[in-house]
Amino acid sequence: MLQDVGVEDHDPLTEGLTLRVKAIRRHRQLSVTGDGRGLVSRAGTGLVVGTSRHLGLERSLLAATEGVRPQATHAPGGVLHDLAVMLADGGTRLRHLDVLRGQPGLFGKVASVPTATRTLAALADDEAIESTVAAVDAARAKVRERAWRSGALPAPVAAAAAGTPEGPLAIDLDATLVIAHSDDKDGAGKTYKRSWGFHPMTAWLDRGDGTGEALAIELRRGNAGANTAADQITMVDRALAQLPELPDELEVLIRADTAGAVHRLLDHIRGVARCRFSVGMRLQGQIRTAIHDLAFDDDRWVAAITQQGARRKGAAVAEITDLVELTGWPAGSRLIVRREPLHPGAQQTFDDIDGHRFTAFLTDQPDTDIAILDARHRAHARVEDRIRCAKNTGLAAMPLDTFERNQLWCQLVLIAADMLTFTQQLALRGRHAIAEPRVLRYQLLHVAGRIVRHARQTVMHLQADWPYTDVLLAAFRRLRSLPAPAT
Repeated sequence: MLQDVGVEDHDPLTEGLTLRVKAIRRHRQLSVTGDGRGLVSRAGTGLVVGTSRHLGLERSLLAATEGVRPQATHAPGGVLHDLAVMLADGGTRLRHLDVLRGQPGLFGKVASVPTATRTLAALADDEAIESTVAAVDAARAKVRERAWRSGALPAPVAAAAAGTPEGPLAIDLDATLVIAHSDDKDGAGKTYKRSWGFHPMTAWLDRGDGTGEALAIELRRGNAGANTAADQITMVDRALAQLPELPDELEVLIRADTAGAVHRLLDHIRGVARCRFSVGMRLQGQIRTAIHDLAFDDDRWVAAITQQGARRKGAAVAEITDLVELTGWPAGSRLIVRREPLHPGAQQTFDDIDGHRFTAFLTDQPDTDIAILDARHRAHARVEDRIRCAKNTGLAAMPLDTFERNQLWCQLVLIAADMLTFTQQLALRGRHAIAEPRVLRYQLLHVAGRIVRHARQTVMHLQADWPYTDVLLAAFRRLRSLPAPAT
C-alpha cells in the first residue's frame, strides 16, 4: 500500500514535492482459543519413548523395583521411567512431570507429582537407597546390552569385534560441582571454589564419535575431594559393571585428569580391574626439572597430532620416563610431556618456557607412537561435554529434599542421558546423531503434532513445512524397522 508523505522542510529545491513510500503494516493480532483436541507439544519426544520401549527400559525398571509397594495405581518402576523421560525432555523439577501428564495421547498415563514424590520417598529412604541404586544400576546395564545388540555398538567395540581393533575403549572419570541454592539443602557443603553445593563423581564411556554413555555417578557432599581414591575406585568398578561382554582383543582405558594420579587408584586399575590408565600429572619436582632440561632439545620432541590424525601446528610431545623416578607407580608406567604455544590472551606462568605451555600425563599403554598416546589422553577433555549435557538433563540442581532422594535423582539423570544417546545411535543420522540435548530438543523433540484416531489406528500428524519433519519421519521409520533385541 502506497502512502503520500509531504516533505516538511522548506528547501526550495524540494518545496511542493511529495514522497510516495510503502507503509509498513503490523502483523495482524493473533486470536487464541483453548478448544484444540488431540494436540501435543512434544511430538519428537515420542521418539525417545519409542527407543525406551524398544530397549525394554520400563520393563527393567519394573523388575528392579518389584518389591516396593505401588503408590496409587502407578508401579514404582513406571514412575521412574516417567521421570527419566521428563529429564530427557528437558524437565528439571518434579513439577515438570505435569507437561508429560497433560499429553496422555503421547505418553500414556503419567504419574502425578504427589505420586512421584511418594514413590521417590519409598525408594530412597535411609535403608532402601543402596539396594535401589544397585537395582537401578543392574537395570541400566541390561538396557545397555540390548542397545548395543540393536545397533548402538561403540566404534572401538565394533572394530575389535570385526578383528580390526582401532584402540582401547575409554572410560573417563571426573568430578563436578553442583550448586545448591539453599544453605540448608541436605548434604550440601562448602566446595573448593567457596561455593555451596555438591561434588558428585562421575564416569562416562567415550564412544569415539563425539557422544558418550553415562556409566556411573556418586553424589557426594560439597567438601569431598576430587582425588579421593575410594570414590574413584567405586566409580571404576561401577562403570566396568555397566559394560556388556567385550571382545578379548579390546582393552579398556581409564582416563582422568591430575586428580587421578593416585597410587591406590592406579594400583586398582591395573591389579584388580585389569585395565590400562592415562592420568594427568602435576608439573612438580623431577618433572619440572626434566622439562627445563629438554625444553630446547629438538631431538627428543615429535610433532603432536589432532584427534583426526593431522599434524597439530606448533605442538610437540616427548617421553621423559628415563629422566624421572617412577618407583611406586605401576610397572610399565611411562611419563609423557607435551608443549604447545600459548593461546592468544593466555596468562603466562613460571612453568611456561619460551612462550610454550607444558603438560604431562602418566600411562601404562605400550604403544610406541607417543603422539597417538598424547592425542588419546587429550580426548579425555570430552568428559566436560558429557557433564555439561548431563547438567542440561537434570544434573544442574539437586531439587529433592533429602540427600538419598537426590542420589536416586542422579540415577535418573544417567538413564535420561543414555536414552538420548541410544535414540541418536538407533534412530538419527548426520549431525543430529551427535548433537547435544539442547539442539535435539529445540529442533526435534519439542515439536507440535496432532494425534488422530481413525479406523482403529492412531496417527500423529506433524507440520508439513517444519524444517526437520523429514528427519523425524525417517527416525521413526528406523526405530520401527529395528528387530526386537534379545531379552
